[in-house]
Amino acid sequence: MSDKELISSNQMIVSVEELKEKGLSLYKINQLVEQGFLRKLNKKFYENINFQGDESDFYYAYAYVPFGVICLMSAAVFYNLTTYRPEGIDVAIQRKARVSTLPDWPEIQLYYYTDDRYELGIETIEDGRNRFHIYNVEKTVVDIVFYREKIGIEETKEILINYLKRNNRNLNQLIRYADQMKCGDIMRHYLEVLV
Repeated sequence: MSDKELISSNQMIVSVEELKEKGLSLYKINQLVEQGFLRKLNKKFYENINFQGDESDFYYAYAYVPFGVICLMSAAVFYNLTTYRPEGIDVAIQRKARVSTLPDWPEIQLYYYTDDRYELGIETIEDGRNRFHIYNVEKTVVDIVFYREKIGIEETKEILINYLKRNNRNLNQLIRYADQMKCGDIMRHYLEVLV
C-alpha cells in the first residue's frame, strides 16, 4: 500500500497524529505535501486534496480551532433557520482561549464566551472521520436572541419564526437555556408575540 493510499478519500481534514498512527514520518508527510496529495493548514492539520465526500467549511473551522464551536448565524444556517448567509464562519471559544493562526479563507470570526455560555448545548457532528462542534438548535436560538442587537432584529425574528415552525422544537429546553443565559424574560416576550 502506498503512502497516499493510507489516507482515506472520505476524510477531508487529517491530523498529524492520525498520519503518524498510520506509520507516516514527518518526512513522508512532507513528501505527500510536495506531491500535491496533502495541503498543510497549520502545525497540526492537513487537508486531503483527494477528498471525495461532501465538503463543509465547518471542517476547516475544526482544523484551525479544534475546541471552537460553530455558533450564531453559521449555526442558524446549518439548521435552516435563516436565509441570511454570513461572510465567515462564526466560532465560539472560551474567553481565556487563544488561537494562534486563522486562515484567509474561509474567514473565521471568533466570539469569546464565558465558560457557562460556552459549555452549554455543544454537539459534535460527525460524517465518517470528519467532524465539527456546533451548538444545538435551542442554544443557537438563545444565543441569537441574546446577541440580537449585533445580529439584527429582522434576522432574529426570522430565526425565531422558523424555529417555531419546526416539528422537533423543544420549547421547554429553549426557555431553560434562556433562563440560564439570563435572557429568559426577553425570550418569553418574543414567544408571546410570535405564538
